[in-house]
Amino acid sequence: MRLLPGLALSGAVAMVAVVLSQNAWLAAHGMSALTLAIVLGMLVGNTVFARMEPTCAAGVNFSKAKLLRLGIVLYGLRLTVQDIGAIGLSGVAVDAVVVGSTFALACWLGMRWLRLDRETAMLIGAGSSICGAAAVMAAAPVLQAKAEQVTVAVATVVVFGTTAMFLYPVLQSWPGAAAWLPSGDRAFGIYIGSTVHEVAQVVVAGQAVSQITAEAAVVTKMVRVMMLAPVLLALSFWVAARSGSEESAKQGGHTERGPISIPWFAFAFIAMVFFNSLEWLPAAVVGALVQLDNIVLAMAMAALGLTTHAVALKRAGLRPLALASVLFVWLVVGGAAINYGIPYLLASWAKP
Repeated sequence: MRLLPGLALSGAVAMVAVVLSQNAWLAAHGMSALTLAIVLGMLVGNTVFARMEPTCAAGVNFSKAKLLRLGIVLYGLRLTVQDIGAIGLSGVAVDAVVVGSTFALACWLGMRWLRLDRETAMLIGAGSSICGAAAVMAAAPVLQAKAEQVTVAVATVVVFGTTAMFLYPVLQSWPGAAAWLPSGDRAFGIYIGSTVHEVAQVVVAGQAVSQITAEAAVVTKMVRVMMLAPVLLALSFWVAARSGSEESAKQGGHTERGPISIPWFAFAFIAMVFFNSLEWLPAAVVGALVQLDNIVLAMAMAALGLTTHAVALKRAGLRPLALASVLFVWLVVGGAAINYGIPYLLASWAKP
């Protein structure tokens, strides 16, 4: 019973966000239910939530933690193994290189040059390299990140993902870009899907070019989303090794690996993808579960917004934005080079 008030509040904010996301203007501008949920949550969290917190805190924290994991697992119903075959080895390789290079750049630049804390740099890297807000939220429990760190990372995804959504169609129609951008509707779709942050933003950017571009972009993006699970697993091992090294340095003793926090929901996510690939569930049931997933993830985002204070975002300063801006430039320019180079290399190796 103690969870009900907080769950009701998170659910109410989430439902408003879901309804608003169906508005034609907001949908056309890539404002997904997740984005709206965190914005609405922050509005409530920084106004009236302080008076409600004693009764709502337990349910809000449950939404932010437990419901998030459920939402990531159900996210697997949007994907199938067949999606990989649709874009071929070349598309999968492009996705893998984009994800790996972007995340590595985020860690190196964020922690070494911008002096950001480890969690913020990695969360921004996860959101930029994989699948936006969903990736940030999924990586947060593995990194044991604070609410304000998660919100800062999500904010960068919103800013630069929205920018990309409008930029890519303009680039595609700009004559001067033909020399360095992938040519052809399908190739440009793979470029969009492998470099734009959010699924909703990928859909909008692809449809602004052509239906073929949109289809290729969405499939490529879905394969990129599937890379969330191995990244989370790698993160858990890295965090364990890092914490063990830091503890050893403090004590002046031998290095001992810290406890590994296995993201079991990542494995459940993969299992859900394979289960969905079998097509045992009717399409109507899958559609209903996807809608349920939208609500569950929106509740998690709303709860995150409710527990994020504006002063914490102000304290973060401009450095997270600087990191996200560099990653954005890398995705646009470096992503184009990867989309050119990988297919060329694979074609060269395939020649007898």
